[in-house]
Amino acid sequence: MTFNSHLTEFAGLPVFEYRPTQRADDPLATLAALRDPGAFAWLLRDSRGTETEEASGGVEGYFGRFAAETAAGTVTTLVVGYLPETISTGHSQPVRDALVACAPRLSGLRSLFFADLTYQDCEVSWMNHGDLGPLLAAFPGLERFAVRGTGGLELPVDGHPALRSLTLQGGGLPADLARQVLAGDYPALEHLELWLGVENYGGDTSPEHLAPLLNGEVHTGVRSLGLRNAQYTDRWVRALADAPILGRLEDLDLSMGTLTDQGARILLDTPGFRELRRLDLHRHYMSEDMEKRVLEAFTAAGVAIDVSQREEPDDDDEEWEDDEDGWTYRYYPSVTE
Repeated sequence: MTFNSHLTEFAGLPVFEYRPTQRADDPLATLAALRDPGAFAWLLRDSRGTETEEASGGVEGYFGRFAAETAAGTVTTLVVGYLPETISTGHSQPVRDALVACAPRLSGLRSLFFADLTYQDCEVSWMNHGDLGPLLAAFPGLERFAVRGTGGLELPVDGHPALRSLTLQGGGLPADLARQVLAGDYPALEHLELWLGVENYGGDTSPEHLAPLLNGEVHTGVRSLGLRNAQYTDRWVRALADAPILGRLEDLDLSMGTLTDQGARILLDTPGFRELRRLDLHRHYMSEDMEKRVLEAFTAAGVAIDVSQREEPDDDDEEWEDDEDGWTYRYYPSVTE
């Protein structure tokens, strides 16, 4: 499967789609939202293909009109979605540049989600954002940054002083991108969420590539770690079991991947996992018996755990076998297309 729904909330705020007041489907709701811009995560998109065409200056003019109507300095949260001929076709630089140009007016921005697209807008493997580093440079007060689409994504930045949460969603996390994330200086970073994905979609990041993070050499303030949508979740569990980072994590998210009984046994046998506050394993391949054992053990230890959405292996693909770890291609992470 792939992304099939848009965000309804972001950064704890409900998503509200911006339309110019004269074109809004519900002008009264728009006027009410404009009275308190900081209470919403404003969605900027052009689902009808008319907003950016009619705005003077294309995407930049559209963003400028939004800034003028919303008292931009009071806007704290933005969600950037479908924009024709730009982000929808994998060419995100015009959108990036329009946001950078608008940055002085968006002085209060603290949270930004870039590319809230579903498969109906653009397949995740087609998204090619390029260098989004200028966005971080343009918003020094940004605390939360999330991007959907990691193929071709670059974040070659020295760091960011205020960023507390970084999320990279996609069907495959390139090792070069992982190295850039680890190389940046993010002194305030508390939450790091990486969607590892599959090799066929560029997901060649391995535990060895993330060793500086796992060994506690970089991003030492991270207390919430997501290693989601992994092709080989069991291998990541094995790496975490021996990693210094486990001793300081509070929340661990291994959801949407391929956790099997093999990885679950490591979870049960490693005391450090039971010291977590929260463990998310939803959408897994554990057997029914193992799921019950894991749920009971971690609940008894006081860990808030999610083991919902148990999947069954795909028996049709048993002939595709990989000798390493006895793995077979019967197990698929959630977002692979």
